[in-house]
Amino acid sequence: MINSLKRLFARPQAVVPAAPSGATTLYNIYCTRHTIAQPAFAHTLQGRRDLSDSELLVHLQGFCGYVFSRGTDAMTRDKYHVILHMQRVQHHLSMEVADDALPELHAWARDANALLFTPDGHVRDPDGHVLINVADGQAAPDASVPYPAPSWTRKAATEAMLAARGIAVPDSLPPLACEEEVTLRERDEVVGRARALLLVALRAESVASGEPMPVATLLDKMPLAEDSLSAAERAFLALESPSEQECAQFLWRYESLYVLQWALGMVGELPYPDAPCDTSAAVARQIEMRGPELRDASQIVDALDQTYRLHWNIRQIRLKKTDAQFGADPDVVMERHHALNWLIRFQHADWDFVDCPT
Repeated sequence: MINSLKRLFARPQAVVPAAPSGATTLYNIYCTRHTIAQPAFAHTLQGRRDLSDSELLVHLQGFCGYVFSRGTDAMTRDKYHVILHMQRVQHHLSMEVADDALPELHAWARDANALLFTPDGHVRDPDGHVLINVADGQAAPDASVPYPAPSWTRKAATEAMLAARGIAVPDSLPPLACEEEVTLRERDEVVGRARALLLVALRAESVASGEPMPVATLLDKMPLAEDSLSAAERAFLALESPSEQECAQFLWRYESLYVLQWALGMVGELPYPDAPCDTSAAVARQIEMRGPELRDASQIVDALDQTYRLHWNIRQIRLKKTDAQFGADPDVVMERHHALNWLIRFQHADWDFVDCPT
């Protein structure tokens, strides 16, 4: 009786996919989702790695170079979006797949939000359509870079919110990475970055006001901040008499600090970016900080999606030199974009090298 119950409630064994019996094709597969299903179709796995393998980032960087080099040396929209996909990759698999199992492969690749690389040198979308042709770098008419459903939903919600404010952004702007793809910075790293931002912002503010606070005094008051300073921040603090422009750059770091305080739950709501934050309140919050915890990734990418589309609108107005209203404070938007891209590890860049493309 006991043995019968054991068999009844025993955990089922994982099904091992059959090896291909006929002709096969080798696929290198690049998935952006954190969690992907075990392929159930006939295949032979040649290799699998995730971001815990430091060599994966090196490989992905080289693959981005390969994509860029197809056709002309100019960056195209198709190349750029494929490169962005590669920069979000969480898993790289190499497998021999039975040619008669392609429908199952394509369904699995859609679910894994994957791009495929085939022996003919083409980069393909989950359904096998050519996204980057090996010869000319062009995409087939029916090819498209995949994005998880939450990315499309978030994009639509942001566009509707901006439209209600009289800000129109084109539908052609792509979705961004969603919570199923991003890996946020660790809590302690965010806390350290917030301390460093406060340190340089206070120094810049004191110099700009004509009453410079000595760096040694600031470090004495905030000893933990020094460990988290970036190279550019250290260089700024080493200046005996920073210029007005240098001070202005680091004064705006209060806005980045405000975003990180919000991400750490120290601010209840991230308001629409139409005015600078209350710097005195930001300083007080940082001094009184007690046990903050990072918000859910979905809230952070919500803020990023709004900021990205606002930033695009601001840049277009400046580029075209029109009299249109920005609809937000350009400097606040820029600082938020920088901080949010750092939080989601955009392009795996450190603070000084975070890019904010639109």
